[in-house]
Amino acid sequence: MSIKPRRSLLYMPGSNPRALDKARSLPADGLILDMEDSVAPDAKALAREQIGAALKEGGYGHRELIVRINALSTEWGVADIEAICGFATPPDAVLIPKIDTAADVVEAISAFEKAGCPDSVAMWIMAETPLCILNIAEIAGAHPRLAGMVMGTSDLSKDTGVRHTPDRLGFITALNLCVYASRAHGLTIIDGVQLDLQDEELLRYSCEQGRDLGFDGKSLIHPKQVDAANAAFAPDEKELESAREIIAGFEEAMALGKGVVVVNGRLVENLHVEEAKRKLALAEAIASLQ
Repeated sequence: MSIKPRRSLLYMPGSNPRALDKARSLPADGLILDMEDSVAPDAKALAREQIGAALKEGGYGHRELIVRINALSTEWGVADIEAICGFATPPDAVLIPKIDTAADVVEAISAFEKAGCPDSVAMWIMAETPLCILNIAEIAGAHPRLAGMVMGTSDLSKDTGVRHTPDRLGFITALNLCVYASRAHGLTIIDGVQLDLQDEELLRYSCEQGRDLGFDGKSLIHPKQVDAANAAFAPDEKELESAREIIAGFEEAMALGKGVVVVNGRLVENLHVEEAKRKLALAEAIASLQ
């Protein structure tokens, strides 16, 4: 079983060369090199240039490198596509914002393909508009090249009036729908950002809540948030020990021809074994990053 850890995806503004350099030493599983929200209008061209240069220079190790472009509806979107498709060293993925419909996904990916974007570059989208959430099932299955999705809860809040509360109650439906749609179509799904940089307990809760809702990891806006996300989205030793016991107990019961398998007082079926194997594979993949 092959699993790529995506516990922590850290946004880094493409117009800030110090941030792009510092990212090479951060313990994040992935980096979102941003051309969109964190870049001022007069710095868009600079961001393209600096991201291209940073990718060419390399030095990011195991970190997955994702470039977020500006929406195709903006004056910068087409230039972003042309720039990325011309990079000497392409990113691992492109993150496309402001998607409303399945047709938007097809249009954006087709634009990349027409511009000569290498097949190795995966396509991801932001789930950040009310229409996107309402159309998420169709969007998630819109194109075979679509590989991942990142929640944009800040934009959702702006467009809907839903407030950022500690329990994120107003976002729960949107979060659930995006997780289900992603799982139905085999996509990676990443939770939205936590905006409060001072409340460490709230950050920990937000990460654990995202994990419990089924997300693969969390998008982050500051390096000091990385450790909390990495911890929350990795199985701990207690979970790993339980996983080993489930696998061993199930295999022993099958060898003895037992129809019912009970491990530590709990009924175990094949689906539990598969989940146990997934946790062990994730832990092994995380260990390989160290």
